[in-house]
Parts: sequence; C-alpha cells; structure tokens
Amino acid sequence: MSEIRLYVSTTEKDAERILDILTDIFGEEDYALGTTEVDEKRDLWEASVYLMADEEEEVRQRMSDGLAPAFPQALIEREVIPDVDWIAKSLEGLKPVRARRFLVHGSHDRDKVRPNDVSIEIDAGQAFGTGHHGTTAGCLEMIDAVARARPIRNALDLGTGSGVLAIGLRKIRNIPILATDIDPVAVRVAQENVRRNGIVSGLRLVTAPGFHSPAFRQQGPFDLIIANILARPLMRMAPQLAANLASGGSVILSGILAEQRWKVLAAYNAVHLRHVHTLWRNGWVTIHLRQGQ
Repeated sequence: MSEIRLYVSTTEKDAERILDILTDIFGEEDYALGTTEVDEKRDLWEASVYLMADEEEEVRQRMSDGLAPAFPQALIEREVIPDVDWIAKSLEGLKPVRARRFLVHGSHDRDKVRPNDVSIEIDAGQAFGTGHHGTTAGCLEMIDAVARARPIRNALDLGTGSGVLAIGLRKIRNIPILATDIDPVAVRVAQENVRRNGIVSGLRLVTAPGFHSPAFRQQGPFDLIIANILARPLMRMAPQLAANLASGGSVILSGILAEQRWKVLAAYNAVHLRHVHTLWRNGWVTIHLRQGQ
C-alpha cells in the first residue's frame, strides 16, 4: 500500500505554528510529522503529515478541522511517496556517526569501529533513531556526560524508537534500564537491535502508551529519564515524568527545535527541575535537567 504526504505550504514562522497544531492532533499516534524548507529566498516551507493511503480521508479531515481556526485558508496538498526500498537505499550513504565515545554504525560499517569505541550497531529500519539525526546524537553525547558525572542506578528511555539510546547507556553502565514506546513495531525493532548488540539482560522493553503502564511503577523511580520525543508531548508529560524521577535524578530531553527550548524549560521549571546544560545540533537541542537545587 502506498504512503502519502499531506502538507501545507507556508512561511517558516507559520510552519512552526502548524507543526504545533499537528502535534496536538496526531502527536500521540503513529504518524510522522515534520517541516521542510523548500525555498529560502521566498521563505517557503512545508508542514507535513506522513500516512498510508487508506487513512487519507480521515487524516485529511482531522487536519483540516484542526487548522481551520488559526489557518482557515490553508490548502492541504497531497504527494504520493515512491515505493522504494528505503532501508537498502538509506544504507548506501549512511555513514557511521560519532557521539563522544559512542560510534553508531550499520552492519556494513563494522570495520570502522576502533578499539576504544562503544559500538552501537543499528541498521536503518522501521523505527526512528539510527544516530544520524541531531536529536539522537545529542542524546548520546549527553548520556555520556551525565554517566561520567553522576552515579546512575536505574534508568528509563521513554519513546525508545530503535532502542539506540538504551543500548548505548546499557553498554557503559551495568544498570537496569526500562525502554518504552507507544508503537509495538518500534518495540519489536528495538528488541532485535538489543540482541544484535549482544545485550542479554538488564534492558527491558515494553509497549506503553503513557505513564499508565504498570512497568513504570514496577521499575521506578528512575535516577535518569531520557525522552527523545517532540516538544509538545514533552511539555504535556512534565508532571508525570517528574513524578517518576528519583530524588536528585537527571532528565535528558530532546526532539526539541531550538526555538522551542524556552517553552520546554518553562514546563519543567514548573515541576521543580532545573536546567543544567543544553547541547545544540543542526537546529535541534538536547537539554539536561536535574531535580533539586
């Protein structure tokens, strides 16, 4: 079945506003959302939702209804995504990514691993997170810095995707880790990646739509919570995330555009988490916060 893209052409400023609206509508569901610059000189951007063709009628209507109050003139356009083996194609140019001591690479680049590298082998697949996106690499850098600076006894990777962050942390710290995702496909992919990386214990993967899953109560509270999602969901879940954090614990947040940083910080300051450090990568930020003074 074909995949399609529904999109609105607009300015950079309005593309960000539209992305916020789309995140409110679809952020908890299995739809990819994004903005793309089309023409810098004309300030032309596109805000998009990616979906399967048989979902088009319902998604288009929800998109139209959601945009109508703020953007009544918005024209929703359609593009059919070519049926390409993206896994094979993406591997053609997917080079290893270094994030401090971590090296994220595909199976085709095992020979690039150096003796002191912490190797994370992730092939391009159905779940997000090969280490090549600024948010994933930023999280790995921050994980390394936090793990060196503070003792961690128990960790949570919220929205694990491919499992790359949980795998990286488990390889440098022999601690129990809970990794969750709302998408059962992502969890299956992450389980395969965990096996591929030789991790046989200590990393538990669970399909969980939110903090309602008993897994959080069974394994928490957590000294470190990592959440590489999107700014809006991160802001909404701030009280629940803080409630699952151990006293004095650390939080690493990403999936945040640079211009969204202050809104996210405000949401977490409100639940008594203070800013420690921000990493900037390709227009995205990764934020480290801690509980207490």
